[in-house]
Amino acid sequence: MRHSEKTVGFEWDGGVNSGRASYELRYSNQKIRQVEQFSISELFDRYKDLLWAEGRHKYNVSSFIGEINEILHSKRFSTFDQETVDSLIIALRQRGNSNATINRKMAALSKLLRKASKMGTIHNLPEFKRQKEGAGRIRFLELDEEDRLFNAIRAKSEDAYRLCIFLVDTGCRLGEAIGLIWNDIHDHRVTFWLTKSGRSRTVPLTERAVQSLVVPAPVDASHRRPRGPFAMLDQARFRAIWNEAKLEIGLGYDDQVVPHVLRHTCASRLVQGGIDIRRVQMWLGHQTLQMTMRYAHLATTDLDRCVAVLERQNLAPHYAAACA
Repeated sequence: MRHSEKTVGFEWDGGVNSGRASYELRYSNQKIRQVEQFSISELFDRYKDLLWAEGRHKYNVSSFIGEINEILHSKRFSTFDQETVDSLIIALRQRGNSNATINRKMAALSKLLRKASKMGTIHNLPEFKRQKEGAGRIRFLELDEEDRLFNAIRAKSEDAYRLCIFLVDTGCRLGEAIGLIWNDIHDHRVTFWLTKSGRSRTVPLTERAVQSLVVPAPVDASHRRPRGPFAMLDQARFRAIWNEAKLEIGLGYDDQVVPHVLRHTCASRLVQGGIDIRRVQMWLGHQTLQMTMRYAHLATTDLDRCVAVLERQNLAPHYAAACA
């Protein structure tokens, strides 16, 4: 008689395996096998260094996974079903997470589970449906805001000021700039190797971006040249300087004026200047065009010529020609 595969609810919590992952017992054709179980947190500890490079993004992912593990009460499993995914989304929404935030957290979970599945640790994968996101309003700096903010930052730190110039004229992420080394810069171009997508990109530099790479000479010969133009800074210190300057110029109330606003500002200026969306995508290093399309509404001049076509006095000759 042929037996179908069954799962026996069995927790192995004692003996030599105490404190390790629990197990399920499965049998098929009278052959019993043990299936090891893991919590989300344990999977993250196992695969995090393979999936995410060190930096702020990895720190954020760690926070996301920790919250998901908490919602699941550190439950261990060998399969991850659709019901569990749906319950996670409901729990995150009840905690006040927007759809955009839920998407980021579930993307981290999906990436982790896909890796676990390839390694044979998880034996099925649920479907991760992206939650619908509103377009939202993108904040960017006007020229006068940039001048006031950068001047306030310069009064506190010349290095932080140089970094601001570089960020707004290249549109790179803060971690990408701080991680640069001198060999990444050649002939008025910079190559970003340590990127969020894992794909390198090279962009040309404006004149003031080139000048921002000039590191002031050390006060004494005992100080060696830093490994990169912004290596003397770290993200925490830069953000502290940024927040102090932002408060001083009266933007303390605006929670969207964070260092990442410089990336939005660069993208907005490119689109408003008539650069097509595909080139903007390449410049920013977006993996999908959908990410770059958030800035498309700024290209308002692209529609101006439509008005000329629709003006009534311009329509008459076309109708006359058609009727002739």
